[in-house]
Amino acid sequence: MTGINVDRILALAPSPAYVVDLGQLRRNLSILNDVQQRSGAKILMAMKAFSMWSVFPLIRQTMHGVCASSPWEARLGREEFGGEVHSFAAAFKESDVQELLSISDHLVFNSFNQLERFRPLWEKSGVSIGLRVNLDHSEGHTEIYDPCAPMSRLGIPRAEFEGRSLAGVDGLHFHTLCEQLFEPLERTATVFEEKFGQFLPGMKWLNLGGGHHITREGYDIDALVELVKYFKGKYGLEVYLEPGEAIAIGTGVLVSEVLDVVHNQMDIAILDVSATCHMPDCLEMPYRPAITGGGEPGEKPYTCRIGGPSCLAGDVLGDWSFEQPLKAGDRLCFEDMAHYTMVKTTFFNGIQHPAICTYEPDTGTLEVKRRFGYQDFKAKLS
Repeated sequence: MTGINVDRILALAPSPAYVVDLGQLRRNLSILNDVQQRSGAKILMAMKAFSMWSVFPLIRQTMHGVCASSPWEARLGREEFGGEVHSFAAAFKESDVQELLSISDHLVFNSFNQLERFRPLWEKSGVSIGLRVNLDHSEGHTEIYDPCAPMSRLGIPRAEFEGRSLAGVDGLHFHTLCEQLFEPLERTATVFEEKFGQFLPGMKWLNLGGGHHITREGYDIDALVELVKYFKGKYGLEVYLEPGEAIAIGTGVLVSEVLDVVHNQMDIAILDVSATCHMPDCLEMPYRPAITGGGEPGEKPYTCRIGGPSCLAGDVLGDWSFEQPLKAGDRLCFEDMAHYTMVKTTFFNGIQHPAICTYEPDTGTLEVKRRFGYQDFKAKLS
């Protein structure tokens, strides 16, 4: 994995463990800060992708705040990150709105129904209010992650704006991307301006959402800077971006250990990490993560299926090839495992939850930030 000393991490980390490389995190933050400085955009950290609050002190040196999808995320952002807190959900309870108004700087509604229902609560709160719009323009490749898929519940379609009052609304928000480079954003922004541009004069801010892989190789950063400048210059708006993966991409690994190798038409290695418990996107997307030193099936002399220890028959990550047969005690390193992993884990089957660690490449030291035990499992239940 580029830039990460996997051998050193495998030697130092407990298993299982998520390990975030602070050097790679600083690299990503440097790129994002360059975008902010050149464009004038404010970049927020999407907590839904990455909420490892022990590294918030580092991230908040660059990012302006967080975007949250629930009162709990917003509270964690307020308590541990500081800066601005922007909150959105598909729908709120009245108690959610009351709590969010006390800890958020921006609150974005997903419908005119909720905007008006809770107007008496937010109108004199001092919190900046926004609406999420649905552009009816899909750029996503996987429907489960496409907010603009047909009959999506996310965002307000253009037709719903007819005859509606925008009194008290300070900004508009759209989110259409997932793990994408600049070109899909460029097309999306064109559609947004065609459909909703008439509402921008008089607005205070525009949020371009997340899904921007700004720190990935090949992203056209110069074009992003110009797009932000365009909206700021033409409409006099504050422009926000809220990536999650762009902050954490390429920074973390998941350390695992082979527990056993069984044979059923082919060798199947059973690890102490689970797709369903620790890497759920591998089943939901689905996708096959990279393993350091592992190749495509048949690429190297020994091909093996990799699975988890749970009772779910489909707890299988896929097939890889290696130079040597796997055996109990061998360690494997799953790459790019900082985002949408720790925030989505479960205690299904009571399987051991991975420790959470940081690695400092400048000193070659690994620090265990959190270990999980039986009491964590029990505390989720009653």
